[in-house]
Amino acid sequence: MNRTGPGVLIAAAVLGAVAGFVLDQVLTSSGRPTFTPAISLPILLVLLGALVIALAIPIRRATRGKGATIVNPFRALRTAMLAKASSIVGAALGGFGIGLLVFLLSRPAEPSVGSLGAVIATAVCGGALVAAGLVAEHLCTIRKDDDDQQPGGDDPGLEFHSH
Repeated sequence: MNRTGPGVLIAAAVLGAVAGFVLDQVLTSSGRPTFTPAISLPILLVLLGALVIALAIPIRRATRGKGATIVNPFRALRTAMLAKASSIVGAALGGFGIGLLVFLLSRPAEPSVGSLGAVIATAVCGGALVAAGLVAEHLCTIRKDDDDQQPGGDDPGLEFHSH
């Protein structure tokens, strides 16, 4: 599995920002109020980040020999995939919050403190989820054994390609 690259995170954030800005633009052009995320969204993003890191810590301990357990590679892979998905979702939701914020600040009317606070909290907590996902992904890295064969090694019948 490849680590989450900055290109994917930037693309998710840009798509989220465009979606947030366009959503508010469509809502206000149709005479509706702007979208304000529920205050529970930033709280859930932080809790998800904490959960992802909590799931990754036992894997890190086991791979570094500090735990008495053996690493289940499937659990490590599932946790790493959850961490990767969390960082991408965090980037998209953080970008979404930034798009909403840009729209609110570009209007001549001053936004209410409550809606502005919820939008800023969503953007910040989306960034926190990105950080937590990347940290958890790093914690799930299992050291390569010396006896692991490289793809295209000595046995031509055992080539593995990851895409």
